[in-house]
Amino acid sequence: MRKLLAFVELLRPQQWVKNAFVLVGLVFGHAWRDPALLWAALAATAAFCLASGAVYAFNDARDAAQDREHPDKRGRPVARGALTPAEAHALAVLASTAGLALAAWAGARVAAIVAAYLVLNAAYTLGLKRVPVADVVAIAAGFMLRLLAGTLGIGIAPSNWLLACGFLLTLFLGFAKRRAELERLSEGAGEHRPVLEAYTTGFLDKAIALCAVAMVAAYAWYTVAAETVRIHGTERLVLTVPWVLLGTARYLYRLRYRGGGGDPAVELLRDPLLAAAVAGWAATVLWVIG
Repeated sequence: MRKLLAFVELLRPQQWVKNAFVLVGLVFGHAWRDPALLWAALAATAAFCLASGAVYAFNDARDAAQDREHPDKRGRPVARGALTPAEAHALAVLASTAGLALAAWAGARVAAIVAAYLVLNAAYTLGLKRVPVADVVAIAAGFMLRLLAGTLGIGIAPSNWLLACGFLLTLFLGFAKRRAELERLSEGAGEHRPVLEAYTTGFLDKAIALCAVAMVAAYAWYTVAAETVRIHGTERLVLTVPWVLLGTARYLYRLRYRGGGGDPAVELLRDPLLAAAVAGWAATVLWVIG
């Protein structure tokens, strides 16, 4: 039983909330009333859950020795000895195969996108994560593939505005994660994550500020664009902008003054105001366009 729980833990199901990105196109494309598209989107989301679990297992198998020296990662199944690297690799193969099979059921384009996600993350684990800026761009690209799976992959035309906002959001979160790691690990940061040796807090603060401003501006422009009003049949989507501003400002506050920002999923659980901002945004979106 302990080993089974260790296998489940290795897949990091608590991180699967990130795969909700696949469903964004379903909402903003007004496609939730189509049963075929709804089931395809849900299958694509499940496929990404398995694929991301496979990526986590592969990464943990590769980095077990390094993780044992990390204050947070030392408790992961392979690092603490609950599973061997070979078992983690086997689970990665099994999960990725299952994810691709489920993606193929959702459609050939979804399968191709999931395959691209697996290749991208293999490249990240094997080298890209050591290249400054490229490491964050690779993470953001993974989220963009999620968006594409839930739009282009299942037959919903992707909005350029949606893709731009999604990319800027994930860049913002990626640079924030590096800033949080640099702050938490201090002088030994490079030993735990080599790419951190190439970053400074000054550079990361500027990158975070740039992405935050661009993200909020792009989203605000999207809500009032003529194309958006035509698609949704309302000008009231602008009412969601205050929630975006609140969530962004609160996340920056958590990053700079509360030692947060390392993991968006954890931040949502720890900060009621941040969670309220996300819930308020989602509720307002559904009210306006539903």
